[in-house]
Amino acid sequence: MSSEFNIRDNLWDSLYLHYLSHSDDLFIITDSFNLGLSIPTNQVPTRYSNNCQDINLVLDLMFLCFRLYELNNHTIHLEWRLISDYACLTVTIPIVEKHIQTKKHMIVKDSEQEHTFIKKLIKAIRNIDIDNISNVNCLNNTVHNFASLMENI
Repeated sequence: MSSEFNIRDNLWDSLYLHYLSHSDDLFIITDSFNLGLSIPTNQVPTRYSNNCQDINLVLDLMFLCFRLYELNNHTIHLEWRLISDYACLTVTIPIVEKHIQTKKHMIVKDSEQEHTFIKKLIKAIRNIDIDNISNVNCLNNTVHNFASLMENI
């Protein structure tokens, strides 16, 4: 979760010497979504004033999923802001290449194997006990049992 939260606080802006109670509210809300304040890889302001009399601020924050080492910080791209007064924030999400073993079953159309499979399938569907499905758990059990039957056909 990332946005301009428009809250100044010394928790994320070392040049600001005050602590605000609004920060507590923000942390309570983000904590309820299992998110924690991300620490930028480069500690620079996120909002740059066009007026040289004003100071630059850290107003944009990013909250990432708690306890995920791969997603524990973000980068502030000062060089991408061009004419905007805000810098862009990015996070790199690693994608690991993984081989997932899959099985593929094939039945030749109009074969005896297809006819036998369809007969067994129809019998299995007819034998599903739907009188017991009174809640989500019962439905899940029924679907799981049906899936197990299908694996064995």
